[in-house]
Amino acid sequence: MKQLDFALIDAHIHQWDPYNTPHAAATAVKLFGKHPYLLDKIVRLAKPKDLIDTLGLTSHITAPYLPQDYQKDLGHYRAAQVVHVEASWKNQSAKGVVAETKFIESLPFDTHGLSLGGIVAAADPRDSNFKKILKMHHKASPHFRGIRKMAAFHEDLAIHAWTDEAHLYTHKKFLKGFEALAQYNLSFDAWVYSTQLYDVISLAKQFPETSIVLDHFGTPAGLFGKVGKHTGLTQTARDNIMFRWQEDMAELALCPNVYTKMSGLFMPVLGHQFHTHKQLATKQEILDQVFPLINHVLQSFGPYRVMFASNFPMDRVSTSLVNLIDAFSDAVAAYHPDAVEQVFHHTAKQFYRL
Repeated sequence: MKQLDFALIDAHIHQWDPYNTPHAAATAVKLFGKHPYLLDKIVRLAKPKDLIDTLGLTSHITAPYLPQDYQKDLGHYRAAQVVHVEASWKNQSAKGVVAETKFIESLPFDTHGLSLGGIVAAADPRDSNFKKILKMHHKASPHFRGIRKMAAFHEDLAIHAWTDEAHLYTHKKFLKGFEALAQYNLSFDAWVYSTQLYDVISLAKQFPETSIVLDHFGTPAGLFGKVGKHTGLTQTARDNIMFRWQEDMAELALCPNVYTKMSGLFMPVLGHQFHTHKQLATKQEILDQVFPLINHVLQSFGPYRVMFASNFPMDRVSTSLVNLIDAFSDAVAAYHPDAVEQVFHHTAKQFYRL
């Protein structure tokens, strides 16, 4: 397929600056940032092994990633708007998460030929001040569109858990607070591992008025190779992961208020090990790995509920943004040429009210 002839919307990027914000790696970066080899060693010693295994490398996490860095990664492509999703802000108190929103709002996107379309902020519906926090986010930025509360927790405990509860989205206190999203016309970014997709199905059915987007196709950990202690250890195990993911995604697609992001497929937790190669994954290698996933999601959800999202710089450990866009756009075009602009622009624009 020819390259995109329109400016895309990237529905999922992260921005951080460990030198100047309360980032999770801020202390180590300030102390050892001028010595990359030593910094890598320190971070690997300080952080849990399961987290390092999920990240693959540490350099893309400890280095600042700001509008100019994203624009450089875009290469010859153009982005009409980007949506920032909460990430790595160490202070998760009410004031802390709102400080991240203020930081993102202050970044010079326009100076670098970009436009901030939306902010998906951090907030926990279990928090007794949840409604107050939502109001604070709204006051902090006119781009505030919704929240994300990660719930990725795997039964293989050697795979990193991004939450403190195995089934967070079914927790009574979480569900009670979640009611406020519809009241404030806010969306919800859900992130789980594929073994937890039924939690998202249940959440969507209980709150049909709330627009939910599943991040990263539900992250089928171990689909392409062993991760954790035993996940994806054999081809039979990987086939079973794929089968269950296909079944559960098809069922999730029956919930009309649920969308999904074509993103996060090159995080090392999927098991493909591209981060260990001398060269980043090529366009063809990307297609060989994820074409069946993209095709299945498009068949199940339709292009009107699927949106492109780079997850950069997280997926940067495995491939370049240009290769990612090249491959993903080819995969969508193979489903239907007319779907490309829908997936790479219109769906995110509609979902996030950009």
